[in-house]
Amino acid sequence: MSGRRYLLALDQGTTSSRAIVFDAESRILASSQQEHPQLYPRPGWVEHDPESLWQTQIDTARKAIAEAGIWPRDIAAIGIANQRETTLLWERATGRPVANAIVWQDRRTADTCERLRADGLEPLVREKTGLVLDPYFSATKLAWLLDNVPGARARADAGELAFGTVDTWLLWRLTGGRVHATDPSNASRTLLFNLHTLDWDDELLSLFRVSRAILPEIRPSTGPFGETDPHLFGESIPISGVAGDQQAATFGQACIRPGMCKNTYGTGSFLLMNTGSAPRVSSHRLLTTVAWSLNTQDSTLNTFALEGSIFVTGAAIQWLRDELGIIRHAAETEALARSVENSGGVYFVPAFAGLGAPYWDAAARGAIIGLTRGTGRAHIARAALEAACFQTRDVLDAMAADCGEAIPDLRVDGGMTVNDFLLQFQADLLGIPVHRPAVTETTALGAAYLAGLSAGVFDSVEQLAAAWRVERTFEPRISADQRDSLYSEWKRAVERVREEPRTPVRVER
Repeated sequence: MSGRRYLLALDQGTTSSRAIVFDAESRILASSQQEHPQLYPRPGWVEHDPESLWQTQIDTARKAIAEAGIWPRDIAAIGIANQRETTLLWERATGRPVANAIVWQDRRTADTCERLRADGLEPLVREKTGLVLDPYFSATKLAWLLDNVPGARARADAGELAFGTVDTWLLWRLTGGRVHATDPSNASRTLLFNLHTLDWDDELLSLFRVSRAILPEIRPSTGPFGETDPHLFGESIPISGVAGDQQAATFGQACIRPGMCKNTYGTGSFLLMNTGSAPRVSSHRLLTTVAWSLNTQDSTLNTFALEGSIFVTGAAIQWLRDELGIIRHAAETEALARSVENSGGVYFVPAFAGLGAPYWDAAARGAIIGLTRGTGRAHIARAALEAACFQTRDVLDAMAADCGEAIPDLRVDGGMTVNDFLLQFQADLLGIPVHRPAVTETTALGAAYLAGLSAGVFDSVEQLAAAWRVERTFEPRISADQRDSLYSEWKRAVERVREEPRTPVRVER
């Protein structure tokens, strides 16, 4: 391993694939990013082409290595971070997908979840998995594929097919089909993984009608996960780290002590709190999840987290750009938001795919409330940014209630955090400091850290925590009365989108 001192992080996300080369001091040498298509075959359905996920990821990896001016032999290890819950099914013999991937945002199995809930099964699922019955997670997506792809269930039972979340798909392709594996942070998002045994659960497999024959092996987040097929980069590179993107970001933010929190503002937003070495059950409909699992000389050290999943934050800005056409670039929203004194009473509840934590309301739909003749695009853009902050407070308040103590501060990352207006409003609304780190690519950094720990590039988790640096801290500037008034109006707006639809009155003409 001597001479290998760089780390390649693969960050396969919902809207794009990214690859970043880091050096041993956590500095970025080069990065590459490509968007991939979003497929919407029916209302509420969201799919990805698995081959597009793979091709954009391998292309960005090759470009990042070339731009860094290094050779594959210089790379100590690859770390993978990935969009979670997205569900893929492929042929073991050929590696060909049998269908498009069903994305975490997809809602086609909402009725299935409702039937299971009506049958009184949610307490069992929640006790074993730490999750709620929602189409967000992988199990009902996988069952749908097995039921709706011709011949899939029989082929799965015969061991001819392989299931995986995106990390498993990338591992399979990177290793030329030699490794079919995942890590606990991803496995714990499937509704098939038992938080207490840290393994696939036979009762859950039976409930969701999933054969164990198609499941990947579960390995610690620090692997090892094999080596890349030599033809991909010209020579083999070890793969030594895997984690779901939000857990990777939490690790990259050095939230290594219980009580530390981070929020990632991306397509959606995901707020995680480190809860230590034991799973903590939420009384406020937050998720309990594996944060990461570290392989040491003597044992495996597991860390758990509470999580609040917000389905739409950055995606609301994309909607303003792509569907409404009121902005050309996401960066315009900051100047627009600052051009008006406030949102003019406009509240934007972006429940495009239902509401996530702490509501878990799959039937809710989005709304822009408070429109008047004086409402302009600046008010709507500001309301879209503020919605990300309001939803974050929803989750942080639930976390504080679960823990029985106030949250002292929040570390943030993700594409939206370049927006200073957003982060100042977030600090104002929470009443606590909000820290933006010097390296905002914390998802990729966390994947690199996991790989680097396994490969010996880093000595300890404490070394990584000492290297974390803040770029700017946003302090709250408004009074408690002001923030509570704003928040109470948000809560009223949320209740509006959750109300039962009324039967329209027919007017005879």
